Amino acid sequence: MSENTEGSKETALKKSAERLTEEIRSMTNYKSLYSEIQKLVASTAVKRGDFRNTLMDALKSNGLETEIRNTVFHWARSQSSLSPSSVPSAEEIDLSYLKKAQVQWERRIQKSLNSTCNELNVALARIRPREERDELAEKWNELSTYDIDLSQFRPLYAPKDFLDVLFAIRNPSFKKQPYIFISLLSLSLNHFRQKIPRLKIIRRVYAELAKGMPLLGVNPDMHTSENHGNLEEERIHLGEKVLRSNHAPIAQEFLKRGAPRSLRGHLWSLVLGSIVKKNDVEYYEELKNMVLQYDIVIDNLIIKDVQLTARNDDQYFVFEDVLYKTMLCFSRDSEVLAPVTTDRSAGGQVIHAVLQGKPATLENTLVFPPSGVIPFHGFTMYATPFCYLYDDPCAMYFTFRAFYLRYWFRLHTVSNHEQGIVALCLLFERLLQCHEPLLWTHFRNFHIQPIKVVFKWIMRGFSGHLSPEQLLYLWDLILGYDSLEIIPLLAIAILSFRKENLMQVNTFQSIEAVLADLSSLKVIPLLQLALLRE
Repeated sequence: MSENTEGSKETALKKSAERLTEEIRSMTNYKSLYSEIQKLVASTAVKRGDFRNTLMDALKSNGLETEIRNTVFHWARSQSSLSPSSVPSAEEIDLSYLKKAQVQWERRIQKSLNSTCNELNVALARIRPREERDELAEKWNELSTYDIDLSQFRPLYAPKDFLDVLFAIRNPSFKKQPYIFISLLSLSLNHFRQKIPRLKIIRRVYAELAKGMPLLGVNPDMHTSENHGNLEEERIHLGEKVLRSNHAPIAQEFLKRGAPRSLRGHLWSLVLGSIVKKNDVEYYEELKNMVLQYDIVIDNLIIKDVQLTARNDDQYFVFEDVLYKTMLCFSRDSEVLAPVTTDRSAGGQVIHAVLQGKPATLENTLVFPPSGVIPFHGFTMYATPFCYLYDDPCAMYFTFRAFYLRYWFRLHTVSNHEQGIVALCLLFERLLQCHEPLLWTHFRNFHIQPIKVVFKWIMRGFSGHLSPEQLLYLWDLILGYDSLEIIPLLAIAILSFRKENLMQVNTFQSIEAVLADLSSLKVIPLLQLALLRE
């Protein structure tokens, strides 16, 4: 019996190794990593007579062993809880109505996009005339001076429109029940079977916050040990050691207690696997050249969104030029298309556009947009905080892209994913009902949907609502715990903090006024209060 067990373990291990090897081959850093290992094998450091041992020693001394470990770490993350099970369960099959909702929503966006093009008489895609291309290339580093009339363009949709879509979802298996006041969202998703964690479970997950450990973002000047003057000095010292180790899992663990400003960019890149290499620089240049060569209507929506959001924000207006470059390149990035459309519940609805003035042949047809992502009002705000972390636009681009592919696309997609926007909204509602019953009752008495109050915070990950410094502490936690559940938890904490004022008003507009300015809030203390209370 034991021999059979050992044999089955070996077989399973072999299959896992084969799968890992195969999937690593498709990862973006595989070619450069394989090339480095080939060079090492051909060097004098590796001896034919003792190939295995000398290769292992050479990999360690060259730093490639760490690179391989980090590659496996990034692969393992891609298989973790943020990715749905590859084998659909009965519950997921029952939730097929969510997939249909996403399909219908994407078709609606596409219809709106086509209508915009028809109304304004603009093409979905065209080759830029040489004169226009030259002007754009000349002004690439100061695109805010690029003269383009966008007065007729409007965002295709805003967070409010997306929330209306969620409210309109109806489960066909839902049976009529006696009326009990509850959010329309909870009512329509009454049979949503994903596990929504209770505060007790969340408290165990976010142990560093729940136990009141010393964290950056609370009191950086607090005394911690004789070796360091204060907490910030200690965190900088430890952070530098983490970066020298170059181990992504250690960096992820370090982020749970907050990153020093000077190290945050490097730490995020390490955790996300977005450290820029030569082939990344070349790819970024390819994306830039695609922007210069092809004009797509998405460009106008992106530029308009930057103008309506970041340009009008006191904290981000200085980054207008780099945001244009980042978002325009993102729209051309076909490496975004596969992960996003594969993971969407819809199975990936894609538009194909024929270049204006060209025959409808395969070579004149492109996926539109190449990234598969059509921006909404506020989409730029997913990228703005990265401007504080990187001087190099290329480094900023790849970390923003990695963050988006790991987290943000889930916030504007209808799905049954446990970290998707639907699950996060339900988590918010259930925590509010359980832990702030007076507020919940107050909202009920005046027929106000609680999720409507906070949805724009959740959908944008609080970007544009918190001060940049506090927002970055929040996003440290998202990366450190590899979870978006901290976002609805913070929304609850803010309502609790403003509870006294909220209880004194009885209209949606008045509630919005009470919550309009979050710039003075401190994220970490609020989250600690929410988790420490019984």
